[in-house]
Amino acid sequence: MKIGFLGYGEAARAFRATLAEHDPGLDFLAWDIALHRQGASEMSRAIEADGVGLTDPAGLGAADWLISAVTADQSLEALTSMTPHLRQGQVVVDINSVSPGRKRDSADLVTGRGARYLDMAVMAPVHPRGHRTPVLCAGPLDGIGDQLDRLDFAWRKAGDDVGQATAIKMCRSLFVKGLEAITVECLLAAEASGCFDEIHASISDSFPGLGWPDFAAYEFERTLRHGARRAAEMRESAATVSELGLNGALASEIAAVQDAMGAADAAPPDRDNLRAGIRAVLNARRKD
Repeated sequence: MKIGFLGYGEAARAFRATLAEHDPGLDFLAWDIALHRQGASEMSRAIEADGVGLTDPAGLGAADWLISAVTADQSLEALTSMTPHLRQGQVVVDINSVSPGRKRDSADLVTGRGARYLDMAVMAPVHPRGHRTPVLCAGPLDGIGDQLDRLDFAWRKAGDDVGQATAIKMCRSLFVKGLEAITVECLLAAEASGCFDEIHASISDSFPGLGWPDFAAYEFERTLRHGARRAAEMRESAATVSELGLNGALASEIAAVQDAMGAADAAPPDRDNLRAGIRAVLNARRKD
């Protein structure tokens, strides 16, 4: 069985590692548009080190399964570039965090070429479980479910219609990424106002179950390291909410915070020296 990756970032690399451990007989192919950009040597080295065949969109047409794992804003464009190379019976697994409408548009492209489309939503960080990270799947699953079981995916069916899996992801992400944004903006504002100790003590007492100060340090770490990707996901969440006739502006503002954190040149705060670390992040944000 050949598995191709359209996009070879963190999620694709994590999936490949655990899939290879589970079944050493699998063959892997990969292509990423970033390979055309300056400074792509790290990705090229990763593909080579992982023993993955470096190819192009045409070459990915040879894959039995094609896992699309690009940035959210590029998900439809990436599959559009693949459209001429898709073939009858090929399975396209779309793990991108995008709106239900975007996945339905992607599915139309894929099925129009006779290939099959699977809406897959990854519901937790991909490390350390890789492809065994819990996922939700939606769309016509005849035969695909058996393959998911054979490959040892930790999957659950979300529905028969494309978009049902990602809808769950988008709604949940609004809370998870929103909580990150609220936490970092609250503590940055508290430090800027000179009342950090008072605010930190107050919310720690009010919400002890979150596990302060580790919770605060973790929220800063996630947004600083993955803010750009989370911002793209939140823009898709905003589209999802707006499509439902609700207020997508909240998700858009969460995206703005995630973007600002992702662009900040600062190290994640350490739980044992939380305030000093947050002060450094504040200074970095102000420079930006």
